[in-house]
Amino acid sequence: MAGRNSARWAVALALGLRQGEALGLRWSDVDLDAGTLTVRRGRQRPRWEHGCRSPCGRKHGGHCPDRRQIRADTADTKSRAGRRSIGLPDELVALLRKHRDEQDQERVTAAQLWQGGDWLFATPTGGPVNARTDYDEWKRLLRLAGLRDGRLHDARHTAATVLLILGVAERAVMGIMGWSNLAMATRYQHLTTQVRRDIARRVGGLLWSGTTDAERVGRDSGSSGWWPVGTAHPMQLASGAPTSRTTFTPRRQVSI
Repeated sequence: MAGRNSARWAVALALGLRQGEALGLRWSDVDLDAGTLTVRRGRQRPRWEHGCRSPCGRKHGGHCPDRRQIRADTADTKSRAGRRSIGLPDELVALLRKHRDEQDQERVTAAQLWQGGDWLFATPTGGPVNARTDYDEWKRLLRLAGLRDGRLHDARHTAATVLLILGVAERAVMGIMGWSNLAMATRYQHLTTQVRRDIARRVGGLLWSGTTDAERVGRDSGSSGWWPVGTAHPMQLASGAPTSRTTFTPRRQVSI
């Protein structure tokens, strides 16, 4: 992944963090040696008020040259389920180490302009990343990659779906995703079932493509008379009977 804060998207796809959770992370929440990340807070959308002594002519406080921030950058995670520690894949640890080195270089470049908020994902001057800027960057990356347009939250759905397809226990998935109950996992059931069926179909097409209808019936009925060509049948091996070398044609098996 090229570009600033590229590890941001690896975190989204691998861990399924919500946008606010990812943007609210600080380096103190990450232990790269232990390979863990702790979610404690979420990034809030900034809110501003006018700070000008005389009317500046701007309608919104956020556009005022002397604006004052009236909402904190972050808020503590409200639910127990949301406060969680997550294990990091080794590949993600490597990406975050690289990201830290790049951020250290940006700190040197920014010099006295660096804000020093300890943000894991920061602006070029060390400030917290605005949620809208983050969203726009996600959309830009989708266009560059030639992918269909999708919501940023879809990255979270992707992470949850992958975990369930891999057979990770639902309670473990619940802990990683920060769900408060197992009912959330049922929302993905139709997706995981669909993907598993597609995988089974592809494997079947690879191993048994070219079998006749009769052979398929024999396989499906459990008949010992069917076996993928080019291999010795287990009954032959068990009995010590001689096996023949076979080749596979699109519609029939020929012994040579």
